[in-house]
Amino acid sequence: MQAVLDHLPYYVAVWIFACGLYGVATSKNLVHLVICLAVLQSSTYVLLLAIGHRKGAIAPFFADRVVGTPATDPVVQALMLTDVVVEATVMALLLALAVQAHKSKGTLDPEKLRSLRG
Repeated sequence: MQAVLDHLPYYVAVWIFACGLYGVATSKNLVHLVICLAVLQSSTYVLLLAIGHRKGAIAPFFADRVVGTPATDPVVQALMLTDVVVEATVMALLLALAVQAHKSKGTLDPEKLRSLRG
């Protein structure tokens, strides 16, 4: 049972990734597609948290800690912040493209937007 609990964050990340991937593959609306892509990318947050977590570790501030106290990895936290910024940028760009596609063709259905191909 402990082995399952140790790997639970990885199972959750895979499940969130699969749900987001299913939504992206079956989406019939560009806004729904963007939201499913955000869900898919949020699986990386769970994965990064699982990788950076250490049992019994403290935050990486060493001003009043005893030498040798285990600490979590601050690089993983920096990667998560970067991931959040990248996701916000990508979502804004994709939603702007969806708005422009709706202005141009009057629909958000990807099948009806095939005439926009270059």
